[in-house]
Amino acid sequence: MNAETNRRMTNAFNKIIVGLQRGGIAFGPMRLLTVRGRRSGQLRTFPIAVIALDGGQYIFQAFPKAAWVANARAADTVELARGRRSSTVRLVEVPVNERPPLLRQLVTTSPASVGNRFVTTGLAETSSPDGVAAAAHRIAVFRVEQI
Repeated sequence: MNAETNRRMTNAFNKIIVGLQRGGIAFGPMRLLTVRGRRSGQLRTFPIAVIALDGGQYIFQAFPKAAWVANARAADTVELARGRRSSTVRLVEVPVNERPPLLRQLVTTSPASVGNRFVTTGLAETSSPDGVAAAAHRIAVFRVEQI
């Protein structure tokens, strides 16, 4: 499956996930990230996995040029919702030199599909923990901070 086909399928599934989450059905690490568009000023909502690692909560970019990444970088705060509960949080981008251990741990402790996704979307060369960690300069990582 190429990156464009993968993106289309993901967008279709994302619409389903958003609908279920808004209906109060929460599952797995999925949350709804709502952030103001940096150009339009309109609120945009994206299903995002929030992963607990090393005592913190993190969000990892899964697609190149993901709109939520640029919007999160421009926003002071975002809304994270799970089911019908939501909270305003700050997303702090992890510096590139601090990303490799987090990426390595993410791939090591997750199903193989997580490492594979970085490869199928073109962000990493290989799906191994070291291969994904080596792509840290291409994968945005945000730490979730409660405010």
